[in-house]
Amino acid sequence: MKTTYAMLALPALLAACMTEPASNPESEAVDGAAFYAENCAACHGPAAMGNGPLAEGLPVQPANLTTLASGNGGTFPRNEVMSYIDGYLRGGHYADVMPEFGAGDLGPQIIVENEDGTGTPVPAALLAVTDYLESLQR
Repeated sequence: MKTTYAMLALPALLAACMTEPASNPESEAVDGAAFYAENCAACHGPAAMGNGPLAEGLPVQPANLTTLASGNGGTFPRNEVMSYIDGYLRGGHYADVMPEFGAGDLGPQIIVENEDGTGTPVPAALLAVTDYLESLQR
């Protein structure tokens, strides 16, 4: 069976329609704060303000992740955040600087309910770290 670009883009297109995640016991098993501390804090900083110990040596300053909602009209850009972390929405400097976490193991898939009532599988760690980042918004 041939894989087409449309087949590869389908999960991202479905993710764009997502609403809040459905309650799922598996998602509670992944600690978003721990994932962030282990994978993101070195660049984005322990408080997610873009000032981690490795930030100084990077060609592009890491984003302050606590202001994502305020920079988006007060709404946390959940789908865009997941796409950046996963590696789907990359362009320019992002591809060279930030790891593409979707290329690795982000845990079991959690079914997230879409606006139309269908479900989209999302890796548990991706969902957990996104929820954690949303909790840091100021």
